[in-house]
Amino acid sequence: MPQMPSNAAGLHSSSEAKLVTESYTHHAPKPTAPGPYIMGVDEAGRGPVLGPLVYGVAYCTAEFRDSGLQELGFADSKTLTPEVRSQLLETLSSNPEKLSWSVRVLCPQALSAGMLRIPPINLNRQSEEATILLIREVLQKGIELTEVYVDALGPPEKYEKYLSSVFPGISITVRNKADSLFKIVGAASVAAKVTRDECLENWLFEEGGEPRPIPRTVHEAPEETPLVEHPSDADQSGAQKDVDMESTQDPWGSVLGSGYPGDPKTVAWMDCSLDPVFGYPSVARFSWSTIKNRLAQKAHEVKWMDEGQASLVKAFQSAQGRDKDRCAVTKDLSICSVGAL
Repeated sequence: MPQMPSNAAGLHSSSEAKLVTESYTHHAPKPTAPGPYIMGVDEAGRGPVLGPLVYGVAYCTAEFRDSGLQELGFADSKTLTPEVRSQLLETLSSNPEKLSWSVRVLCPQALSAGMLRIPPINLNRQSEEATILLIREVLQKGIELTEVYVDALGPPEKYEKYLSSVFPGISITVRNKADSLFKIVGAASVAAKVTRDECLENWLFEEGGEPRPIPRTVHEAPEETPLVEHPSDADQSGAQKDVDMESTQDPWGSVLGSGYPGDPKTVAWMDCSLDPVFGYPSVARFSWSTIKNRLAQKAHEVKWMDEGQASLVKAFQSAQGRDKDRCAVTKDLSICSVGAL
């Protein structure tokens, strides 16, 4: 199982990045100060079509919440620049006596497998499981948690009641926009966001293959304009004129963007990385409608044939006359109707 480096900066540097084929958990060092502790829970990456969904927790002593946490600058990670987020994650690791964090990385393969299975495990359920797993593993480290603040999944009251039933000895608070209301949730948001961004930026593809052209100026590519693999193939009208292609040693291209379907870089990657036979590499979430629709529109249709199915259906089809509504299996077994006696 892949493990993240223990240092806060450079979680997935190109030299340290590992192939991610299954979900995993990373825990920063356990703080040494006596409790009680409070915890915040938040996620990054529910909406993207590419890459993992990451759940993060941050926890500190109750005393530190009142004496130092408020001054560290934690907030909703979406309102912060990447540079500030990276600095805050270093800050999150700068007081190992009273402050720590953990993340659960749900790989896109697991997300898709869960949502496409029968019966499906929807995204909310997978998120709940990640949250519960993180809280339990922190408790197993011997941390005395008395308060947990969670960003809402659906109706806050329902989720709060459910988590309270799982952890009856802990005060659970679930709120919408909790990362803006509670600094400890903002810290968890930073841990989750930095981890996801580093993971996606340094994603290692398990599929291999030949180097593919990637767009150099993808920000100029219209969202629904397919990118050609060679500039000479572009329409002379200029529809592709703003997209400059270059070769890369990464067979699937390294410019994935943020992974959100509205990001022009992500759209460009989806356009030039679609194989008409095999579809997308496993970084894509195949249970997302954006990916499903692109495969339906631009990939070859696949018809799954079961040679044994036709004969099986025929064997149980109704016969004619006296044998009507009786399957062919009865004939093969020489089973006659009592009416023939």
